[in-house]
Amino acid sequence: MRLTDFLPIFGWLKTYSRSDFQGDAFASAITAILLVPQGIAYALLAGISPQLGLYASILPPMLYALFGTSRTLSVGPVSIAAVMIASALNSPEISILHQPEQSAVILAAETGMIMLLMALLRMGGLVNFISHPVLTGFTSGASILIVFSQLPPLLGLAKPACTDRFICYADAVRTANPATVGTGFAALLLLILLGKPLTGLLKKTGMKPAWITAVSKCGPLLTVALGAAAVNRFDLYTDYRVATVGQIPAGLPSLRFDTGDYAHWRLLLPYAALIALIAYVESVAIAKAIANLKGEKIQPNQELFGLGAANIASALSGGMAVAGGFSRTMVNFSAGARTQLAMLAASGLVALALMFFSPYFAAIPKSVLAAIILVAITPLIRLKNIADTWRYDASDGIAEGVTLLGVLVLGIEEGITLGIVLTLISYLRITSHPHIAVVGRIQGTEHFRNVKRHEVKTWRHLLLLRVDENLTFANVNYVEEFITDQLQRQPDIRHIVLIFASVSYIDSTALEVIEGLNDTLKNLNITLHLSEAKGPVLDKLQKTEFLGHLKPGKVYFRTQDAVNELA
Repeated sequence: MRLTDFLPIFGWLKTYSRSDFQGDAFASAITAILLVPQGIAYALLAGISPQLGLYASILPPMLYALFGTSRTLSVGPVSIAAVMIASALNSPEISILHQPEQSAVILAAETGMIMLLMALLRMGGLVNFISHPVLTGFTSGASILIVFSQLPPLLGLAKPACTDRFICYADAVRTANPATVGTGFAALLLLILLGKPLTGLLKKTGMKPAWITAVSKCGPLLTVALGAAAVNRFDLYTDYRVATVGQIPAGLPSLRFDTGDYAHWRLLLPYAALIALIAYVESVAIAKAIANLKGEKIQPNQELFGLGAANIASALSGGMAVAGGFSRTMVNFSAGARTQLAMLAASGLVALALMFFSPYFAAIPKSVLAAIILVAITPLIRLKNIADTWRYDASDGIAEGVTLLGVLVLGIEEGITLGIVLTLISYLRITSHPHIAVVGRIQGTEHFRNVKRHEVKTWRHLLLLRVDENLTFANVNYVEEFITDQLQRQPDIRHIVLIFASVSYIDSTALEVIEGLNDTLKNLNITLHLSEAKGPVLDKLQKTEFLGHLKPGKVYFRTQDAVNELA
């Protein structure tokens, strides 16, 4: 293995240029502006102290910059991981420990260890086992949960006294704090205006796209600053009970790790495994999307290592679990980031903010942070996508819809598990019922097409069947039943040609069934033949006695050759 394979940073440093530096420097400032409020907001979303989100924004991006293969992925606290952490911390067996911060740090450590283990086992291809519809359904469901979880801080609602009756929630709604509602909705309005409306206005002025991104993405920081100024100016905390972030310890986190006890780690392990899986899949999906835009390549297995190292670094510095964030990555890319130096600089700016500006964070209203989360998370709710997926593929649409409902009704872990199970069942159903076409020859050509789709010539004593799937234990019985059904419909058949143009693999069970079918057909005075079999298939068949048993049946190079001889 080359050094650049293990440490991709040395690959892009060799060709680093002044123009790269200019893009990275500009993007780092814009991304840091997002990292600070999002770090605080996502920590509160997870139900832990805000400094854990800021700590997770310093070392983890640096470690990913060393080991990750995406040049623009922004690694740090993200909403989906935050809500999964909250789900873990609120579970009865974890909440009873009354150690949310320690639990969050252990989750980060376990997430990192699981990712590193997956990297060692070369499990980077695991990203392919969660279908896009399931991931979209999960993201939409989790985003809806996040929206509802942010209504109390946005409106200043008291926690319901009970959870089993509707009247409990009605009583909680009556506790809304007018001052909190005012700051929350003012923040929402400001964030919305600083988004698409401002972007559209700036485009009309002819401003450069990078500057438009810079100005529009300053919205969260400006909103936080104005909210904190309003708290200080009008004594909103003391006189109107507007909840604020509170004091955040100044300075950089110390590198230490409170290991806790074995039972604590064991209880958190299932949650960490799910966080690792979702964080990896989501991060790689984002990284691939950006890489495709830039004509670059992502190494999924090395991404596991980079993300694992980032989570270990987060745990060592007392932070929460991290992943690649979609909104920050897009901002980083749009602002002109060329390499991970942008994230190295951004994490440095967050460290400076912790060292010198943490006293100013205390007055940030929680309602403003809730507004930031709502604006960031709402685009991830894609209900229309379920209908679009359904129109294209009903089984995928069902999986996406059921995953979303499962997350909402059953919970985060159960919902994603249900979606994955449904996807696997759908896949097994499809592979166990392969497409088989009765084909004939298009007049005047040597092309053979499905008799149900084209006007073709067929023959009374000859049946041509094209199998469009590999033959395995899961589907070979269906193929056998299909042939039996065709023979009942066409009793005069004397030759059957199986066209294997789309068959790349035949397992031992399928071969055994085909041999049994050949014997049955011989008893009926019907000869079985093969045509257009691929080289790897023939190589395997030649290692058996099947080709000898097939005689007088033959293996034809072309289907037309079989027709010339048998028709």
